[in-house]
Amino acid sequence: MRKYILSAIVFSLALASCGEKTKSGLTINGVVENVPSGTVYLQKFNNKMYHVIDSAKIENGQFSFSKEVTLPEIYALSLDTTKNSLLLFLDNNPVTIKLDSSSYYRNSTVTGSELQDLFVAYKAQKGVEISDFIKQNPKSLVSAYVLYRDFSYRLSPEEIKSNIALLDSSLWNTPYVKTLEDLTKTLEIVSVGKATPDFTANNTEGNPIKFSDQLGKGYVLLDFWASWCGPCRRENPNLVKVYDKYKDKGFNIFAVSLDKDKNGWLKAIEKDNLTWTHVSDLLFWDSQPAKLYGVRAIPANFLIDKDGVIVAKNLRGEELDKVLNEFLTSKEKL
Repeated sequence: MRKYILSAIVFSLALASCGEKTKSGLTINGVVENVPSGTVYLQKFNNKMYHVIDSAKIENGQFSFSKEVTLPEIYALSLDTTKNSLLLFLDNNPVTIKLDSSSYYRNSTVTGSELQDLFVAYKAQKGVEISDFIKQNPKSLVSAYVLYRDFSYRLSPEEIKSNIALLDSSLWNTPYVKTLEDLTKTLEIVSVGKATPDFTANNTEGNPIKFSDQLGKGYVLLDFWASWCGPCRRENPNLVKVYDKYKDKGFNIFAVSLDKDKNGWLKAIEKDNLTWTHVSDLLFWDSQPAKLYGVRAIPANFLIDKDGVIVAKNLRGEELDKVLNEFLTSKEKL
């Protein structure tokens, strides 16, 4: 296994960024590039979503926050709560921020937070081995977040468990580790060979649809997507092609959207010519069907046979066509 090496300086910062969470006074002083007036929103990060907890006026291009919050923890800043935010890893130190909203805040800088320094160093690396990263930074909140956010959807339940064990026990009660622990149980339930869990959600007209009612006639692809998801939209033409090819041979698609805006969802369905059944509770990452199936990244899908058994997961492109061709043309599989 290739070693992932952080500099000694960054490693020492990581060690200093640990400790139990406490209510502490947060101090942020910042400037906003090319925005002399307006509002900056301080947000709390929770389940890939941001919730406003405070705001500050921009005066002569400057802003500040002084607030008692839980630290160390993950927060965010934004000039527009309907768009992207700058993710902030905050410890007990005051920070100075240059906020640049262009290019999804990529050109922004944060000075003073040792946790943020480690996160920036992590993002600059390529081919990170998560186990190596955690071993070097076992007490850092960044390690728990990275495992939760960037690796949970590509690791097996056993791999997630082994990486949690590498984290210092001070991180085990964080929402990130708790989510991972619940996820391992869910992933075992929805593994290949297991019966697919049932659920009910509203279709585009607001009528409840029971997923199990779609089963029993052939193969069904349970597809998780959203109108705001670029990779999902790029995959949709392939789904249309495969659906048209196999819909008369015992294949159907049942799509669950992680949208929160109904109009955006409906427009995407029409624009991408998605003519199969669609449902959504419009709860974004709090989507109940997504939680039921342990979906942490989209697009994601589950191929289910006529007996309601999961036979494959996350098939895309030519691989989906190949598997369907095998299942739907082989008498032994029907």
